[in-house]
Amino acid sequence: MTNPTRPAPEPGILLRLTGPLQSWGRLSHFNERDTAPFPTRSALIGLLACALGRHREEPIDDLTTLTLTIRTDRPGIPLRDLHTVGGGLPPRATVTTAEGKKRTGDTTTLLTHRTYLADAAFTAALTPTPQTPDGLLNDAAEALIHPRWPLYLGRRSCPPEGPLLLGTSDDALHHLVHLPIAAPPPRAHQHTPIAFTSDQPLSRLPAPAHHTTANDTDGDTPAGQINDQPETFHPRRRSYRARTAYHRSLHLPPTQYAGLGTPQLHTLAAYTTTHLTHPESSPR
Repeated sequence: MTNPTRPAPEPGILLRLTGPLQSWGRLSHFNERDTAPFPTRSALIGLLACALGRHREEPIDDLTTLTLTIRTDRPGIPLRDLHTVGGGLPPRATVTTAEGKKRTGDTTTLLTHRTYLADAAFTAALTPTPQTPDGLLNDAAEALIHPRWPLYLGRRSCPPEGPLLLGTSDDALHHLVHLPIAAPPPRAHQHTPIAFTSDQPLSRLPAPAHHTTANDTDGDTPAGQINDQPETFHPRRRSYRARTAYHRSLHLPPTQYAGLGTPQLHTLAAYTTTHLTHPESSPR
């Protein structure tokens, strides 16, 4: 059950991850490109590296020390799209085979399937560990305001909608629990719990006892492993390793649901202005 002692506050960055389409590849293989049901560590670390202007061959050891915790506001709807690659091109421009040759004739066109999440919304907290270098959170927050390169939600075809950086806080997980939810209020007797996912035990969430679900544990039991801890993004030797995943669900109050569109953005802006710190160069 929930520990009655409130967990120690953790500083961190709070992000809003929403857009018409998102895609967080987890088991993608050749022509099949899937999506995880929530943003992955590799994608969020890649997003920070992109904002900071790091090339793919540059080290990311400092970024991988950050802890990622995701709140699913709206899980979205899976969307599967069919793409063709290589068709109608001259032989020298077609897809290269495993033997290093070019495809010819009827083999020049390849079919690929790509899966997306449509109309999904997530709130994320990035918090440091003892290994995180001093100043990294501030540098990352500034970079998210003025990114070196365009940012995207898993794939380049998925730009973020509206504010991406919500702000910083000395108690990021508290605000991850209490920030307005980007979803309509639940109907009576249909109060679906809000899911949280993290790479660290979720007893760290400062959740009031009345928010816990009937079968809730403290989130300290691993729910499985996900192969999304990046070791390098180098184009020729990109590699990842498995990490432990933790899940927890909470019943958050109906008043916390802020709806959709402009009303939700106004509610969110009022909360972040009151409770979060914004980098000096960020819009208010």
